Amino acid sequence: MKRIFAYIVLITFVVTIALTGCGTNQANTSSKEKLPVIGVAIYKFDDTFMTSVRDNIAKAAEGKAKVDIVDSQNSQPVQNDKIDLFITKKVDALIVNPVDRTAAGTIIEKAKAANIPVVFINGEPLPEDMQKWDKVYYVGAKAEQSGILQGEIMAEYWKSHPEADKNHDGIMQYVMLMGEPGHQDAELRTKYSIETVEKAGIKVQELARDTAMWDRVKAQDKMAAFLAAYGDKIEAVFANNDDMALGAIEALKTAGYFKNGKYIPVVGVDATVPGVQALKEGTLLGTVLNDAKNQGKAAFMLAYILAKGETPTKENVGYEITDGKYIWIPYVKVTRDNVDKVIQ
Repeated sequence: MKRIFAYIVLITFVVTIALTGCGTNQANTSSKEKLPVIGVAIYKFDDTFMTSVRDNIAKAAEGKAKVDIVDSQNSQPVQNDKIDLFITKKVDALIVNPVDRTAAGTIIEKAKAANIPVVFINGEPLPEDMQKWDKVYYVGAKAEQSGILQGEIMAEYWKSHPEADKNHDGIMQYVMLMGEPGHQDAELRTKYSIETVEKAGIKVQELARDTAMWDRVKAQDKMAAFLAAYGDKIEAVFANNDDMALGAIEALKTAGYFKNGKYIPVVGVDATVPGVQALKEGTLLGTVLNDAKNQGKAAFMLAYILAKGETPTKENVGYEITDGKYIWIPYVKVTRDNVDKVIQ
């Protein structure tokens, strides 16, 4: 009888150990699976700059959180549906690159009702919308700074190259390729680039401006139309981003520029890989680094800290937070003189 009792005790002990071991494995598996889930809505996937931003969000998230990155297809209704789905899934935080910055108020109200913190990136909501909730943040760069740096690049070239004034009238005749109408970056880059040239003491005359919607192919078509209308009267080309600058360059190449001494200075913004290549080749005069790496990393870190229920600070996010809501990533002027130092 004692043997049977001892045998029962032994089996009970072994089973208990086995179950305890299984419990430990389940707990470990569970803890591994309990990474915060962050929903990321990008305005459109085929934007060169935002592709780099989302790649850097994904890289920053490795080992820390699960990120579900979706394409809003440049449609605010589509983005609204994607965000509604994230809310239904009860994600722990949202990162939103808005199609329309004026739609941010509605997104904030939905997120607040579900108590899901939201970080906007590269499309600054209106100031009154940013004040609707204490769990709303913004990561981006000040668009006026990029315009100022563009203007400085063009003004420096004009002053050091007298031949840039083709008709010798002392006036810079230029064309402007703009991003999406009403987009904050497009409006401010356009305004401040020209104002900066004027503040440098250079007279300007706008021959034409048109929107190319940030798109390289559209910009090539617009530039071809500008050339058909104005030809060699054009002395400078301003583009709100590198993709449009590259489109303009393609049209200029077709028209015989960038060989046999025929040249028109073109400036862009973003310092994308193709843009930097054009800079090194000498077809792009200059660009402005829009720091995708740090924008992506800062947006993720904000969302990650918020997803954990913590209050973001410089110490736990790694970036200075202005007015308790904003992380500003500075632009950097890029020319052939400093490209190898800035772009690494």
